[in-house]
Amino acid sequence: MLKEERQRYIVNRLHQEGKILGTDLVVQLKVSEDTIRRDLNELAEAGILQRVHGGALPRARSSSYEERQHEENSTKITIARTAASLIHDGQVIIMDSGTTVHEIANQIPLNRQATVITNSIPVAATLALHPNIEVQVLGGKLKKDAQAMIGVPVIEALKQIRADLCFLGICSLHPEIGISMPDMEEVYTKRTMIEQAAEVVAVTEAAKLGTAAPYIVAPLNALTYLVTDTSTDEGMLAPYRQLGIQVIRAES
Repeated sequence: MLKEERQRYIVNRLHQEGKILGTDLVVQLKVSEDTIRRDLNELAEAGILQRVHGGALPRARSSSYEERQHEENSTKITIARTAASLIHDGQVIIMDSGTTVHEIANQIPLNRQATVITNSIPVAATLALHPNIEVQVLGGKLKKDAQAMIGVPVIEALKQIRADLCFLGICSLHPEIGISMPDMEEVYTKRTMIEQAAEVVAVTEAAKLGTAAPYIVAPLNALTYLVTDTSTDEGMLAPYRQLGIQVIRAES
């Protein structure tokens, strides 16, 4: 079997099963462990999968903030509207960066009164027009591709906060790996946001569930809520429920 055929087989199995083991591929493809290791490494370098001990997991699709912002996505709006309903008057809320979290800012009812602390430039700009939300913007180095402030000043400011709720921007969630990111720079900021909030809300579409990225933010039990869409298979959600996470399937 040619290398291209082997790698196509590996990718197809990964999509079908959600994870693959190197030992299984050796038997199925009748090749050496070294051959499978090279194939998995090449696919990981191409950004197609995430290498883990003994095999690989799916990797979430990567795109720029601008591309994600301009995607027509009614599912994202539905998820954001459901997540915004978790906000109560008088709360102190941390809002992370990300297009879904930004959409939550758009969906906060105009009569809701709360304080929002954010490192996201788009979130701050949107809430500047909200009549009853007090906005505190965390200062630091601007990470342009995320439209977010990061770095030591952001982390130190977060450590002075005790928030009721944190809306966390998600790249990848996996029951075994936890919350992970493709960029180390954002990990420390997200980790501190989680630590400083009484409850943590992950908002994500089904495509990011069961995927992994190179850098670990926190284990899944750091989450209080997972808000996702109704297309998500109940079998996929079961491991999250078993960890004590309250799973909310947003309905339009």
